[in-house]
Amino acid sequence: MLIGGFILGNGSGTKKVIVRALGPSLVGGGVAAPLADPSLQLVDSHGKIIASNNDWMTGGQVQEIIDSKIPPNDPRESAIVASLPSGVYTALITGVDGAANIALVEIYDLDAANQPQLLNISTRGRVENGEGVMIAGTIIGGATPETVVVRGLGPSLASSQISDPLPDPHLSLIDSQGTVVSSNDNWQDSLQATEITEVGLGLTNPLEAAIFITLSPGNYTALMSEAHGATGVGLVEIYNITSSQGTTRP
Repeated sequence: MLIGGFILGNGSGTKKVIVRALGPSLVGGGVAAPLADPSLQLVDSHGKIIASNNDWMTGGQVQEIIDSKIPPNDPRESAIVASLPSGVYTALITGVDGAANIALVEIYDLDAANQPQLLNISTRGRVENGEGVMIAGTIIGGATPETVVVRGLGPSLASSQISDPLPDPHLSLIDSQGTVVSSNDNWQDSLQATEITEVGLGLTNPLEAAIFITLSPGNYTALMSEAHGATGVGLVEIYNITSSQGTTRP
């Protein structure tokens, strides 16, 4: 199962988002083994299923998804549009009939000018080698740079009853031109370890990775692999520190 999480906070009201689960269309991005038919569930912090979808054109939200301007490219892919209050949410992506391959989960803020704000996105899944590395992307919108913390977790997942956590996560952060703008293996070796700790995002295991960086508007990709070529379950998290100053972060 691919698990995508996100946090809404810093304001009352509701935030309109679209959550997408992509598989077949990843072929166009060079993925050789995409998930043929992804199914999507959106779950709140209490484990309650808020919404679910298998094929986005048959889920009762076709017009809303089209109006978002980013409908999936393949009718077998899934999407959910929802207006959500502040809180912690999880998107669960599985293959229909138990199939397993590479999939992509995405969360888009459809009304960025309004509160609450999208403060965090995360992805948990199995990390392999080659095209099976964990990939997490984020878009910095507007015209103002944003400060983010990117974290790569592995060993500490054992406390969540993960039987095969990634032993030694390594992170690389890449811009839209393919340039590595930052990388880290062990977070305490980072020049920004103090800043990471001060914002409450220090990691419990020294083998885990973290990057603290201010980014100009644009598209960025975090790649998580294992430092020595091993495999296992990993978690990538991206926190918007600029938007969450003065709040309590998980």
